[in-house]
Amino acid sequence: MPLTLVYAVLVWVAGGLPDNRMVWVPFGCMILSTYLMMELNNINVLIRIFSRMVSCSFLVLTAMSAMVFNDIQGGIVQLCMISFYMAFFQTYQDKTSPGWVFYAFFCLGLASLMFIQIVFFVPFLWIMLWRNMMALSWRNFWASIIGLIAPYWFVGAYCVISHQTDLFIGHFLSVAKFQPLFVYEHIDEHLIVTLVFILLLGITGSIHFLRNSFFDKIRTRLIYYVFMTMLFLSVIFIVLQPMHAQVLLRIMTISSSILIAHFIALTRTRLTNIAVILFMILALIITVYNLWIPSLLF
Repeated sequence: MPLTLVYAVLVWVAGGLPDNRMVWVPFGCMILSTYLMMELNNINVLIRIFSRMVSCSFLVLTAMSAMVFNDIQGGIVQLCMISFYMAFFQTYQDKTSPGWVFYAFFCLGLASLMFIQIVFFVPFLWIMLWRNMMALSWRNFWASIIGLIAPYWFVGAYCVISHQTDLFIGHFLSVAKFQPLFVYEHIDEHLIVTLVFILLLGITGSIHFLRNSFFDKIRTRLIYYVFMTMLFLSVIFIVLQPMHAQVLLRIMTISSSILIAHFIALTRTRLTNIAVILFMILALIITVYNLWIPSLLF
């Protein structure tokens, strides 16, 4: 973990951290997100052996995505999404946990301040609260609604006081703005390569987990199914609305880093060990590619 952290910091320095003030906020979000990923792993025992592979994988994949180093919006959304998971998983089999549900969806509401389209995930998260966490009740449902809108109580009051109600209303109206389906002309090859690689890691980790899930506890299996579902939904979202690909990459990174960490930490065969080495080499190549090779599209 310390070595991976040093590596990630050096990559961010190479990406312009000392000279570009716009990079400092995403960098701070990355550090906080890494710590929360470590806590998420510790609290929920995502890997059945002692391992820091979850946070290490997250650091490597985030450092690899050099195109997001200036993306304050994505950094905040990612931080809020990890915080959401930390509270969300505490509701397991507890239909009288409105506090945790409120905190989880409050984090989602904070993320929606930066990326309103995240509300499209809410119906699926309710389903996962019911099916995976087995915690959906009327009390928890209304707690999720209150948590989701709570950040807007403060933002709405500020906009009214500062006479910026048009900005407040426009934020909600933007959720209905859709780009024509399957228009990918504004996604450069750097983002495409990064998305494909992170998806490949997620699929590899998912297959490995599904084949070996009987070793894990039922609660752990249900948590992993949440990450698989969110990965799948993010890919569908990108396919339909590629204009949001850069932010959705952040949500994919969370799921894929956990899934591939399970694979790396627990795999033991000769073939999978070779695959791990190849993944590490590819991650380094893509990091260099994103840092120093200019886009051919623009």
